[in-house]
Amino acid sequence: MRKGWSGDAILLDGAARARQLKEEMCQQVDRLRAQGIKPGLGTILIGSDPGSVSYVAGKHRDCAEVGIESIRVELPDTVSTAQVLAEIEKLNENPACTGYIVQLPLPRQVDVNRVLEAIDPDKDADGLHPMNLGRLVLRIKEPVTSPLPCTPRACIDLLQHYQVPLQGAQVCVVGRGTTVGRSLPLMLTRKDINATVTCCHTGTRDLAAHTRAADVIVACAGSAGIIKPEMVKEGAAVLDVGVSRGAVNPETGKARLEGDVAEGVDEVAGWLSPNPGGIGPMTRANLLLNVVETAIRQAS
Repeated sequence: MRKGWSGDAILLDGAARARQLKEEMCQQVDRLRAQGIKPGLGTILIGSDPGSVSYVAGKHRDCAEVGIESIRVELPDTVSTAQVLAEIEKLNENPACTGYIVQLPLPRQVDVNRVLEAIDPDKDADGLHPMNLGRLVLRIKEPVTSPLPCTPRACIDLLQHYQVPLQGAQVCVVGRGTTVGRSLPLMLTRKDINATVTCCHTGTRDLAAHTRAADVIVACAGSAGIIKPEMVKEGAAVLDVGVSRGAVNPETGKARLEGDVAEGVDEVAGWLSPNPGGIGPMTRANLLLNVVETAIRQAS
């Protein structure tokens, strides 16, 4: 986490916006319950990785806050692909499960592509099933009535909430992962947003030339401090999305989590999201929103 800001960049407070989204969802869930509909989020957690365990626990705390039912599946890290697929099939058929996720990363012996493709696209709470990503490719103009990728949706919502101009804006996405880097441009270039997107990554030649031309930079490469002050156009909006593990604290034994945005960017940028406290809380809120919206579609 950065030491603190001395510049004039406006804080894009994802934690505050996430709380607002949860308050709105509470009302939606109450209306659904009045109709006899109880949205439920399922999670499949494999092994006991501390980060994954903490992340999944946080999602279920979020569920309790807004009144969504929790369905937990916990498997040992020795599990086979076939065993994971069997649990997925149960959630696909379970009417109490409105949407669910398989917590990544998976053990080496588990085929991650087979697992993710086995998820019912309508119950894909992460919005990353190939069919749902394909719908983003095809439906450029009309509304998308399927779960949206949580982190890209969080990025756009946070920018729009703080009235950062996106119509016709030059956006530079630095990162090429499926979770953000590949799916975010699909959403930004839709007709209702109409941004122009440059997709870069750690192998991009002269990365700074691309970022300096951007009105908005989304740093999601998972490379600590890759976006430096001299790479940012004055007044640009910068979202710090990437996370990587730094040096281990000898007192706690835990690795320090570091974002993609270096110190000093707040002195150049017009808007800046913190890390943590920016896109992380928003991603979790949008996971719940996917579940609630799926329940609303089912009800109608």
